[in-house]
Amino acid sequence: MRHLRLTLKTMALAAAGLAVTLIARAVDAPAATAATAATAATAAAAAPMGPDNPFAQPSRLPYQLPPFDRIRDRDYRPAFMAGMAAQRAEVAAIAHAPQPPSFDNTIVALERSGRLLDRVSSTFFNLTTSNSDEEILRLETEMAPQLAAHQDAIHLDAALFARIEALYDRRSQLHLDAQSLRLLERYHTDFVRAGARLGAGRQQRLRSINQQVSALMTRFGQNVLRATRDGAVVVGQASQLEGLSASQIAAAADAARERGLGGKWLIALQNTTTQPVLAQLTTRRLRERIYRASIARGSGGAADNTAVIVQLVKLRAERARLLGYPTHAAYVLADETAGNPQAVRTMLLQVAGAALPAAHREAGAIQQIIDAEAAASRRPSFALQPWDWQYYSEQVRKSRYDFDAAQVRPYFELDRVLQDGVFFAANRLFGLTFKERHDLPVYRSDVRVFEVFDRDGAPLALFLADYYAHDNKQGGAWMNNYVVQSKLFGLKPVVVNNLNIPKPPAGAPTLLTFDEVTAMFHEFGHALHGMLSDVEYPLLSGTNVPPDFVEYPSQYNEMWAREPAVVAHFARHYQTGEPMPQALLERVLAAQRFDQGYLTSEYIEAALIDLAWHEIGPAQAPRADQVAAFETAALRHDGVAYAPVPPRYHSPYFLHIFSDEYADYSAGYYAYLWSEVLARDTGQWLHAHGGLTRVNGDYLRARILSRGRTEEPRQLFQDFYGAPPDIEPLLDYRGLAPPK
Repeated sequence: MRHLRLTLKTMALAAAGLAVTLIARAVDAPAATAATAATAATAAAAAPMGPDNPFAQPSRLPYQLPPFDRIRDRDYRPAFMAGMAAQRAEVAAIAHAPQPPSFDNTIVALERSGRLLDRVSSTFFNLTTSNSDEEILRLETEMAPQLAAHQDAIHLDAALFARIEALYDRRSQLHLDAQSLRLLERYHTDFVRAGARLGAGRQQRLRSINQQVSALMTRFGQNVLRATRDGAVVVGQASQLEGLSASQIAAAADAARERGLGGKWLIALQNTTTQPVLAQLTTRRLRERIYRASIARGSGGAADNTAVIVQLVKLRAERARLLGYPTHAAYVLADETAGNPQAVRTMLLQVAGAALPAAHREAGAIQQIIDAEAAASRRPSFALQPWDWQYYSEQVRKSRYDFDAAQVRPYFELDRVLQDGVFFAANRLFGLTFKERHDLPVYRSDVRVFEVFDRDGAPLALFLADYYAHDNKQGGAWMNNYVVQSKLFGLKPVVVNNLNIPKPPAGAPTLLTFDEVTAMFHEFGHALHGMLSDVEYPLLSGTNVPPDFVEYPSQYNEMWAREPAVVAHFARHYQTGEPMPQALLERVLAAQRFDQGYLTSEYIEAALIDLAWHEIGPAQAPRADQVAAFETAALRHDGVAYAPVPPRYHSPYFLHIFSDEYADYSAGYYAYLWSEVLARDTGQWLHAHGGLTRVNGDYLRARILSRGRTEEPRQLFQDFYGAPPDIEPLLDYRGLAPPK
């Protein structure tokens, strides 16, 4: 899951989400009113926005859904410029108001500022990841440093911060309600962490760093998009595709034709190191080609990201020291649930201590199959390599659990999983109902729109489902907001889930792997966090929580993909409607603990690489040609290097930590596992209290999902669970717990 960046208050909103996407409220409010007005006038004159621009006024569509049918690429730049100019004027008026600061004329006024910029930012940055084109990418490159400067100018406006600090210092005398007090505290924290207390010289350097970082992160993400697209593997002979289904082969032929490669087949890459297709292909040489194409992304050529990484790491480290922290990791984690890098490393290594031995055992079982196969065919055996693991682990899965993916996929048809699985569980837990809308515009024809109704039948939200992979779509899976819930503005949420499921040929059903089924439930957990939000202020809304808490609702929502009552409801054969045989269902569910040593280890390796990059000082950054060596050294230092199990992401395509399109999970990729500890505790609690019931759903909604960041996440969880987090349910869920 992940998120985008939006504007000042929406920057915190951006912290939400794989999973989630918001936009950080970027505002350029110079210290002097005259300078502000002059800058705003210049920007407005340079890019006038006409009244017919689709962003000029709030959308008139239900829930203020963006008018996708009216938006053209040429509309964004003038809307951005006008939005920044308008917000600069609004913020200048707040900062230099003659009246003494009050909660309403300063904090609430800031929350109300920048509405035009919010509208254009939320739409634009959502589409840069899900439906980009060359013009959008060029504009993103142009706007990134301007928006960073815009945001800095607000955070570093001395007059504005003086008003905020004056309110903060006498907050106990203001008699604010709990949410309003929380909002004031968050504004103060955000401004201090953004450098509001630095001297003028240091602030100037900070501005420069932030603009460079923003530009580099944009460049990194665009390089990954291009490298992933260009790294697709072209296959010239159909015989090499043995192991793929007829539908998959036809889709590969369609993909090749779309690129002018008629008579060939094209295997597109997904975002992770290991490609799902490796589990099926019998041709070892092609498996190796695909794997090497995957890990080569961003490590050379026109889309080389190695120099970008080194520059980013240096700048982040320098910025952290400017702000009074020893490292970027220390800076980031000080405002997250974990608190500090050592707590993160301790948790990761604790789980690694169970996962890595399991991965070695799994590798041993795979090597036995490889050796037996070689002996039966009288060919020399070979040592297990990363491009072999998925293929042969699937053989182990077949032998242990007596089924393969081909048996299971016919029971996981996309629409049935969505309607009778994802939506069914949400109805049982929260009383939500869903009605598909065909009368609302979308940005691509295969995007679906559902209106969501609350337990009392009242309209609650719009949910957009964007499930198919496209060349102009970022890899992975994530949730974004187009509209953020807020009582202050009377707004109900508009939420989108993005996946990258290969699109079948026209007329063919979309049959899913169990991993894809789980991903649908995961991302919908983020969607529920956004849709069930019930707070006053945008800054505190929905998924606007730290990354190591934002993944919590998505992680526990995955549990319903394995819940027998839910699986039985959606696992039906796409042709006959017959339920999956109980024996097969039991084998599928039992198999979910298989290969967890590998899956957990590849994740931990990536999380430790992230931590290693962000626990060094500027002078410790390696050269660009040493990026791969730095990764290897970091994994060896932590004792988790294991050649057959590569990290889920290598640095040159690690979008979570080097691209703003994931709301910047730098020093925060550990968040998925940290959140999963909370999620598995929650799963244990739910089962102990009756499982999938409205009583449990209403309790979860009241204590967690509706609260946003109106209270610190650690306290929210404690109040719900009644105890501190416990790692044992996670180890048990993954099949990594030691025998009792």
